[in-house]
Amino acid sequence: MSCGPALIDRHGRTISYLRISVTDRCDLRCRYCMAEEMTFLPKAQLLSLEEIALIAERFIARGVTKIRLSGGEPLVRRDVTELVSRLGRSLGHGLDELTMTTNATRLADHAEALYAAGMRRINVSLDSRDPATFRHITRHGDVTQVLGGIFAARDAGLKVKINLVALKGLNDHEIPEMLAWCGANGFDLSLIETMPLGAIDEDRADRFVPLTAVFADLATRFTLDPSDHNSGGPARYWRVSPWGTKLGLISPLTNNFCATCNRVRLTTEGKLFMCLGHDDQVDLKAAIREGGLFALDAALDSAMIRKPERHDFAIAPGSAPAVARHMSVTGG
Repeated sequence: MSCGPALIDRHGRTISYLRISVTDRCDLRCRYCMAEEMTFLPKAQLLSLEEIALIAERFIARGVTKIRLSGGEPLVRRDVTELVSRLGRSLGHGLDELTMTTNATRLADHAEALYAAGMRRINVSLDSRDPATFRHITRHGDVTQVLGGIFAARDAGLKVKINLVALKGLNDHEIPEMLAWCGANGFDLSLIETMPLGAIDEDRADRFVPLTAVFADLATRFTLDPSDHNSGGPARYWRVSPWGTKLGLISPLTNNFCATCNRVRLTTEGKLFMCLGHDDQVDLKAAIREGGLFALDAALDSAMIRKPERHDFAIAPGSAPAVARHMSVTGG
């Protein structure tokens, strides 16, 4: 695989992290993420797994060292473990880490295969351990199934990080207990501010919780020591005593992190979004189908020129989403 020039945007930021949505479909309907009735892309519009692999490998040849697979729910896509196995062959050959974000509903069936393919760490979206609250947030999910997937992943050797979107009046009171549970079970925890992506059935402002307030509360309950840990993403970390658990905060609204952005996102239909909060995109599916790797390289160069300096996220009562597309389309 021939190498190309590093991917550096017009603001001087090196792009080393690619997030790939392998499907926009999901078997849950989390209220902050999706409307209850969703229209998903026709399968004919999606990238094939072969095309995803070719695009990912070209990113690796141009300096991307970390790839995260996401969705939607990535494990609902048939044969996704074949993609993991193929990308896993690049580990140690340009790629430093291959990870996944999942809701864990199907993780118990795939955890061992993911580990065998070279994956060593996984993020699980879990916004509540209370069965009724979990069912309400996801509209129909079974938290027992998710917890089974989490422990299956741990038993398979995968390091687990829990992702929790803080939601006022729904799960914010559970956060201290979730942190203690993560510590007792050897999991890390990242807290995330809800983001204004796509129209949903509620006003996001009603559920928005600033993580500054959440952190202030946690600091009265736990010993939190600043950590220089860097996962390659936007989180800032603290180490939690006595367990050594890492607590991460992803706060795009209260603590903007765009100045150090190293990420781009590939959707399941082949569109490369240079920023989660903007609609501008480059069609990599058209590039690779019409012109092969040469056209793909030219499209990547174009994307670097067009990557914006920062997002324009804001949440206020009655405000429209920053962009019309849902998070499940772009990938988490």
